[in-house]
Amino acid sequence: MSSHLFLLVIPQNRFCEQQLFDLKEVLERDSGQCRVLSKSGKEAKGEGKISLQPEGMVVDWNRYLQGREKYDAVIVIGGKGSRSSIWEDQILPQILTDHYRAGKILGAFGLSIVALARAGLLSRCEVSAPLDDEACLKELEEVGAFPEDKSLVVVDKIITSNDPESGKLFGEKILELLQD
Repeated sequence: MSSHLFLLVIPQNRFCEQQLFDLKEVLERDSGQCRVLSKSGKEAKGEGKISLQPEGMVVDWNRYLQGREKYDAVIVIGGKGSRSSIWEDQILPQILTDHYRAGKILGAFGLSIVALARAGLLSRCEVSAPLDDEACLKELEEVGAFPEDKSLVVVDKIITSNDPESGKLFGEKILELLQD
């Protein structure tokens, strides 16, 4: 069997490095490959000031499929920059919906959960969400999601986490779901 291919979308600036690097470490452990994209594709800065050069722009997501039709999982990394770049991205909800319909795994951390909400994928779903962010809670309420104060929530093939330190567990859950 060929290795798994994962799409990780990061906020252009102020992404959570710990989520990204911990998740990537787990997903790439057994020959998985991660493609990290952002809205502009330009160098991104994390919340801890670490710079990262994404492999490209979200709009070009299908250029990195290596002959496949879909990624095995699409995960949206969180961070304080989510509101300005992830929430307003017009293409990301389409990518998420497309992969959901194909039965692929989806996930989001922290404030980036709004991307799943705007894609219409969280109706009547329990989700792990930042309960201290009114704008995020309003978005979730509007789509009928049920925010919970839990570190990680898995509903079918959608994983959500509000814990910046859950990247490794998040990755393990993805690998578990790929075994099913």
